[in-house]
Amino acid sequence: MRRAVLRLPAAAWTVLVPLVSLLALVLSWGRDLPGFAVAIVALCLAGAVLAAVHHAEVVAHRVGEPFGSLVLAVAVTVIEVALIVTLMVDGGPKTASLARDTVFAAVMITCNGIVGLSLLVGALRNRVAVFNPEGSGAALASVATLATLSLVLPTFTTSKPGPEFSTAQLAFAACASLALYGLFVSVQTIRHRDYFLPVATATATATGTGTGDDSHAVPPTARAALISLGLLLVALVAVVGNAKAVSPTIESAVAEAGLPQAVVGVVIALLVLLPETLAAVRAASRDRVQTSLNLAYGSALASIGLTIPAIVLASLWLSGPLLLGLGPVHMVLLALTVAVGTLTVVLGRATLLQGGVHLVVLAAYLFLAVSP
Repeated sequence: MRRAVLRLPAAAWTVLVPLVSLLALVLSWGRDLPGFAVAIVALCLAGAVLAAVHHAEVVAHRVGEPFGSLVLAVAVTVIEVALIVTLMVDGGPKTASLARDTVFAAVMITCNGIVGLSLLVGALRNRVAVFNPEGSGAALASVATLATLSLVLPTFTTSKPGPEFSTAQLAFAACASLALYGLFVSVQTIRHRDYFLPVATATATATGTGTGDDSHAVPPTARAALISLGLLLVALVAVVGNAKAVSPTIESAVAEAGLPQAVVGVVIALLVLLPETLAAVRAASRDRVQTSLNLAYGSALASIGLTIPAIVLASLWLSGPLLLGLGPVHMVLLALTVAVGTLTVVLGRATLLQGGVHLVVLAAYLFLAVSP
């Protein structure tokens, strides 16, 4: 039997780094930072990401799957939504497409980047990555539905000119998003929880590790889990806040390089989703590919299902237009993502090829963001 490699008691750095990162956020918020300060904030950002992954694993090991992946996905998304709304309120008309760009970037990064990396790592470990097609297929169907209702339909509606929803249409999209997300969470955590649990592979059975190297680690106490939950929230606030702090530097670099403004949203989305990406890859390396897919699709669902209702509330005091509809290129990439994802999850097994295909789709999205 292998020794468990997951060390549940929090090391000193996992407690200190989130607090230091939060302090850096407080000191840098709303200020123009010199180069050395940006470098320090970036280091704090990286440390907060690693600490967030550690504490998410502690919480996940205490509550079990799929609740563990749900905690991280929802926590990151709630803070991300708050950041989007804050930027839109402060930014005026120039942020009219910020919600669309950020949500679409999150969908492409999660459904192609996180899924692709997880399948790649899982297939490298066992030649074939194994997961539950019922749970993954249901999650992908929900993502496709929400993305279409919220990001594709506004391009074709006629109540308002441009890729916008009318007030009534926006309210319907918000209600539909909340209802479908709530239904999915209910199915995932209560009615069909077994569809979202890791699948035991031949390798895990032969080595006696169950569904992962951490399966024999002693679960943390309730007190330790609550402490880690609090530190997880602190770390995530630091991640998103420090990402915003370095965003002016990113914007300046993008402008000097002559790149489209949408690249800024892509870079910030990549930074914000780092905790989920690292957690998913680590889960896949422990032969828990289903946990990785729960993180990926759960994050995409939460990003859409929570952002649109928040935007509806924010629209009560937003004066400028709210552009939600995707352009033709992004609609093609979304359709390709759904098609490839469907072919991947329908069998419940994936090889290196499927992981590579998803990563190529992500690479195409990132390339076209830089060179539209």
